[in-house]
Amino acid sequence: MQNRNITHTITCLILAGLLAACTGSGNGSNKNAAEKTEMLPEDIVEMRSDQIKLAGVDTSRVEQRDLFSTIKVNGKVAVPPQNFVSVSAPLGGFIKSTSLIPGSSVSKGQTLALVENQEFVNIEESYLETKNKLEYAEAEFKRHTELFKEDVYSEKNLQQVTTEYRTLKVQLSALEQKLALIGLDPSTLKEDNISRSVALVSPINGFVRAVNVNNGKSISPTDVLFEVVNTEMLYLELSLFEKDASKVEKGQKVRFFINNETEGHDAEIYQTARSVNEDKTYKVYALVHSGCRNVLPGMYVNAVVELSGKNVTAVPSDAVVSFDDKEYIFVFVRNKEEKGNAMTEYRMVQVTKGVSEDGFTEIGLPEGFDLKTLKVVVKGAYNLLSAKKNAGEMAC
Repeated sequence: MQNRNITHTITCLILAGLLAACTGSGNGSNKNAAEKTEMLPEDIVEMRSDQIKLAGVDTSRVEQRDLFSTIKVNGKVAVPPQNFVSVSAPLGGFIKSTSLIPGSSVSKGQTLALVENQEFVNIEESYLETKNKLEYAEAEFKRHTELFKEDVYSEKNLQQVTTEYRTLKVQLSALEQKLALIGLDPSTLKEDNISRSVALVSPINGFVRAVNVNNGKSISPTDVLFEVVNTEMLYLELSLFEKDASKVEKGQKVRFFINNETEGHDAEIYQTARSVNEDKTYKVYALVHSGCRNVLPGMYVNAVVELSGKNVTAVPSDAVVSFDDKEYIFVFVRNKEEKGNAMTEYRMVQVTKGVSEDGFTEIGLPEGFDLKTLKVVVKGAYNLLSAKKNAGEMAC
C-alpha cells in the first residue's frame, strides 16, 4: 500500500508538471502558444529532464539472454534405501543397556545397544564343541586316508570317517554364520570369553532417527529397535501433473525451497517414473547437490524444474507493463528542446511476452527495430504509462 501511494504521488507530480508546462503566461499569448504547440502522436510520451528524474526513468539496451521455461512442482525429501537402515536383533532377547536418543550421531560399527539372550550362550557353546570335534575328525580323516592307501584300512571305515568329518565341517560353518548374524566374530571366540550379551552396532554412518527401546525391554526378532539415516545423499520425490510428463527428462536442473526459506537449494533430475499414478500424477526423482544445509528426510519442498532453454531478446521484467490486456514497453525516441526546456520523447511499443526468469522477461518486438541501438525504459515504465493514460487530462 505504501508503494502504491508513493507511485500515485509521483504520477500526480508528473501530471501537474506537464499541465503547468502547457499553461500560457498571459491571455494574449494563449492563442499563439496553442498554434505553436506540437501535436504528439498517440504512442508518444514526452517529459522534461526534471520530470524524468522525479519519475525515476532509466533506459538500457536490450539483451540476448539464455532463459529457461519452468514448471512449478512440490514433493518431499527422501533418502536412498541403502542410506536408511532399520536395526533389529535377529534372535531377540532383552535390552541390557542403551544411551542413544533421536538425533544422536553414530558411525559405522558403533554400539547402539547391548542385547542379552541365553541362546547366545548355546550357540557359542555349540560352536566351540563342534570346532573341537572337527579338529579330532580331521586328524582321523587324514590318518585313515593314509592307512587306506597302504591297504591297512577298509574303504567302508574310510567312508564312515569321511562322512563324519564333512558333517562337522557343515555344522561348524552354519554356527559361524549364526555367530556373525548376532554380531560375534568366530575367530575371536574362545572357551574363556563366552558371553550372554552381544553388541548391536550401526551398519552405516549417520544419525539416529528413531529409538524404540529402553533398558530391560524384551524384544523379538521382528522389532525395529533403531532407525539410522545417512544424509550425505538425499533426493527429491517430486509430483508433476500428467500433462507435464513429457516435458521433463534426466539432467534438468531443479531449484527447491524448504520451510518457506528464501534461500534456494539445487538438485538435478536423475530418473523419471515409467507410469502415471491413479491420481494422475507423475513422479520425478532429483538428486540433491551436496552442501545443502538444513535439508532433512521427510521435509516438504516447493520446487521449480528448469526446462530446455533458448537464447532470446530480454529486458528487465519491470520494463514490461500491461494495459488493456496487452503488453508494452517504452523506448527512447529522441531528445529535443521545447520552449527553452530540454525534453525527451518515449514511444509506447506493443510486444509479446515470453518466458520470465531471474528478473528478466523475453519479449517479441515488431519489425523495424535495430536491437543494437534500441534503448528501452527499464525503470519508471509504470510512471510513463500513468502519464500516457492521463494524457487527455493534460490537454492544453
